[in-house]
Amino acid sequence: MVYLDHNATTPLDQRVWQAMQPYLSEQYGNPSSAHALGRAARAALDLAREQVAQLVNAHPSQVIFTSGGTEANNAAIKGVAFSSTATKPAMKMVIGATEHASVRAPAESLQRHGWQVERVGCEESGIVSAHVLAQAITGSTRMASVMWANNESGAINPLAELAGVCREHEVLLHTDAVQAAGKLALDFAASGAQLMSLSAHKLYGPKGVGALIVDKAVSLEPLLHGGGQERGGRCGTENVAGIIGFGKAAELAVVELAERQRHSLRLRDYFEQTLSRVLPQAVIFAAGAERLPNTSFFAIPPLEGRTLIMALDRMGFAVASGSACGSEQHQPSHVLKAMGVATELAHGALRVSFGQQNTESDVDGLISALQSQIKQLQAMGAATAWS
Repeated sequence: MVYLDHNATTPLDQRVWQAMQPYLSEQYGNPSSAHALGRAARAALDLAREQVAQLVNAHPSQVIFTSGGTEANNAAIKGVAFSSTATKPAMKMVIGATEHASVRAPAESLQRHGWQVERVGCEESGIVSAHVLAQAITGSTRMASVMWANNESGAINPLAELAGVCREHEVLLHTDAVQAAGKLALDFAASGAQLMSLSAHKLYGPKGVGALIVDKAVSLEPLLHGGGQERGGRCGTENVAGIIGFGKAAELAVVELAERQRHSLRLRDYFEQTLSRVLPQAVIFAAGAERLPNTSFFAIPPLEGRTLIMALDRMGFAVASGSACGSEQHQPSHVLKAMGVATELAHGALRVSFGQQNTESDVDGLISALQSQIKQLQAMGAATAWS
């Protein structure tokens, strides 16, 4: 299988697995225990916390480990909403229209608790602009959440400009940086955001572990209580092996970032140039925006994306139609809808996201498979886009 779905998840780096292994066997101590095994686990957690902090230029004390990006997003949004500082009536939150479900859903939860939530649109390129965000902020706005980079289109939002707007209006800014981490150089300290979500399995680490980076000036109500772990920010015995793996993956991402970017960008550019040459009807979404170097989101009208995905799967190519978390839904991408893409074209969307093991040969194989399947499906009349 040629795996081209790295925005959904990445394979576990063998160096990460090697770092985790002792903590799945002989180093089984509880990091809250005072004996030698417990102290060894605590020391390993402290190192991992430093490694994750270095990934985004934060202080280790700002890192709260979670079960993943979804929990980190929920902890940020609900933590701010239900903190002792959120006491004003009719509080408001602003989110980008292209946010992941793990931001949209907790925002909807706040609505059920009396909050006003406004979803701000994006430009045709998929970018949330500062002036649109500014127009949505009112005197009751407590928080905004705009992702650093979109998981489907790869579009990178102008976070510093968005943070400037929020700072001017004294609004907390949370950013879901799950897709950006490991692909872009992130600087929490310079970003202007007060809260940042991360996930290990998007950067060759294990599933089931993530982190919320929290500015020290922010007061959060924890989702979980009882035990005092993570300085009370996320109680419950830590996933020691997972956190160790996250730390190692973060360390490798820092050291190898430049080469990973070069490799991914070379493959993406080669793919899009070849696609446009051999299938000129192809439409590449967010092509005019600054994008993640590994991500290409496109359609080949009039073909229907899900049919083509299954056909490619049978030929040994793993691609996606968008977010893995929404793959069971048969609706067109909410990201493309926000970008103003016509429904018929959006139903044809495919996402290719390259990783470190991919090669130009993989690209050639995918292009050949696309050409072959398009001829077959068109001949059968089985893959035209939904009307």
